[in-house]
Amino acid sequence: MPVSRLYRPETLHGSLGESFFDEVEPAAFPRHVLRFRDQRWAQRIGLETLDDEEWIAHFGKFEPLPDSFARPLALRYHGHQFRTYNPDLGDGRGFLFAQVRDHEDGRLLDLGTKGSGQTPWSRRGDGRLTLKGGVREILATQMLEAMGVDTSKSLSLIETGEQLIRGDEPSPTRSSVLVRLSHSHIRIGTFQRLAYLEDKAAIERLLDHSIAHYFPEIAGETPGRRAASFLEKVTERVARLAASYMAAGFVHGVLNSDNINITGESFDYGPWRFAPTWDTRFTAAYFDESGLYAFGRQAGAIGWNLARLAECLLPMTGLAAAQSAIDAYPDLSRRAFHEMLLRRLGLVSQGPDRDANLASAFVKFLIASQAPLEQAVFDWRGGLASSSRARRSPAAPHYETTDFQPVREALDGFEPCATARLDHPYFSRERPCSMLIDEVETIWTAISERDDWGLFYSKLGQISEMRAACKAE
Repeated sequence: MPVSRLYRPETLHGSLGESFFDEVEPAAFPRHVLRFRDQRWAQRIGLETLDDEEWIAHFGKFEPLPDSFARPLALRYHGHQFRTYNPDLGDGRGFLFAQVRDHEDGRLLDLGTKGSGQTPWSRRGDGRLTLKGGVREILATQMLEAMGVDTSKSLSLIETGEQLIRGDEPSPTRSSVLVRLSHSHIRIGTFQRLAYLEDKAAIERLLDHSIAHYFPEIAGETPGRRAASFLEKVTERVARLAASYMAAGFVHGVLNSDNINITGESFDYGPWRFAPTWDTRFTAAYFDESGLYAFGRQAGAIGWNLARLAECLLPMTGLAAAQSAIDAYPDLSRRAFHEMLLRRLGLVSQGPDRDANLASAFVKFLIASQAPLEQAVFDWRGGLASSSRARRSPAAPHYETTDFQPVREALDGFEPCATARLDHPYFSRERPCSMLIDEVETIWTAISERDDWGLFYSKLGQISEMRAACKAE
């Protein structure tokens, strides 16, 4: 079947010019087995009418979508990796395949790939993605979306029939190609590359493009003000990103400047994990030996990357405006955390001071008690209105201690919001849907050893129920 009437293609990234990307050829894979397609998001971009054969033709063999890029674009960027600048980056195993509009809100969305073959930026890599890596990315994005985190969406996963050699997992291992939907693949590292090349004209072109397509509300500002407003908008977005990770108990693992985009949308999942308890030192990546990107250091890491963007824009913003934007970041991220924690708890705001007091009490309780993080959020969704449900929880003994008393006092006066949905069947469960590392490994073991996808699809079903209950639609 053809694409639906809701399909609205764009080729806007191509207008930046050839110095921003390289046209590339996708890999030719020996096999194509469709393992996952997100029909809900396919509908939002007008691709839900494709049958599986057509889907594979576009997202496994990369036949161009109608009125889209004739050839995929491997994007050019630089970045700081664990605080060390690397000018040899770029899309090394992925590319920008297409751009479309979300018909519900008109946003520009990129269809980007992971594991689609070698590019000029592969740096001796094979340009492939392990099947485990693809499965993990789907689990991460689905779970984060259900929690209300602004994240890329995993649209498609196709197993591709190759045997890959990797040093960090048993090899040979199965291969796959992933397609994700993301609200921009323009990264802080995209600006860093142009600053490194001292190409001020290209920075201005990228800035104009970014404002026109991602921040149109500031397009009419004077030339002298636009760059500063852009930096302020990005600061607001990445502050919410940092806050959302903490409210979700999520550790991205690799918060390099090439993994932070200008829209503040989380993307590119490698060694991610969810923290079982509130442990600021908890890390996701085995190679993060210093804990640079540990759970409690993520806000600081994202702020550090934001400062690198400010450096790129200094010739246009001036020092005072750039410093003002950066100085606003810590307070913005704190306030965003209070807002997002309240949203997860399904409570109506009682004003900045009371919201902050509740957030502080809740975090102090989690630290002191080491209660299971997601269980505690689940148990107290709706605040004191959920007291009887919390008393039946596996974590109930934690709520009977003096550590919890300040939380109980802070909750007094908070009411469930209209979307708390406490009567949803999801909240009749004893335990919340979770995504701890042992669960992920169990799902993968069934696939790897028995080609059993039952646990994977079952978990996606549970996440769907969680998303509906928490109204993260």
